[in-house]
Amino acid sequence: MTDVAVCTHSAAQTRAVARAVATLLGPGDVVVLAGGLGTGKTTFVQGLAAGLGVDDAVVSPTFTLAREYAGRVRLVHVDVYRLESAHELYDLGLEDLADDAVLAVEWGDVVRDYLAPDHLEVRLTGPADPPDDRHVAFTPRGTWRDRRDALAALVEAM
Repeated sequence: MTDVAVCTHSAAQTRAVARAVATLLGPGDVVVLAGGLGTGKTTFVQGLAAGLGVDDAVVSPTFTLAREYAGRVRLVHVDVYRLESAHELYDLGLEDLADDAVLAVEWGDVVRDYLAPDHLEVRLTGPADPPDDRHVAFTPRGTWRDRRDALAALVEAM
């Protein structure tokens, strides 16, 4: 069940929400991104990256599977859309990549059972009418429930 939600009206606003959420992130945190094609998953990760102090341009890792970015906390951005099996997920070595980093996994809902049980799920839906609107729903899982109130306060302030 979704705990916290917000409607954004532009890509910039989606990035701003993610930038605020990044203030709650630290090494070892996992963000699972869910939503259809074109709903803003990469846009959300761009906001997370900005909030983590990443200066590099963040682009979708669809064809490379994973990209790493240096910031106040290292960001590992993964896209599992093209994976054909759970074995390929293990081959990526996500556990090792994410020990001292924030791990953001696009299409993560597909592989959620193979990821850490303590994570923040972010589900993006849209486009809607108007076409730039996105519904961003956050579901804190495991120990992320302890940060639910802080997350809600950030989102409500947007």
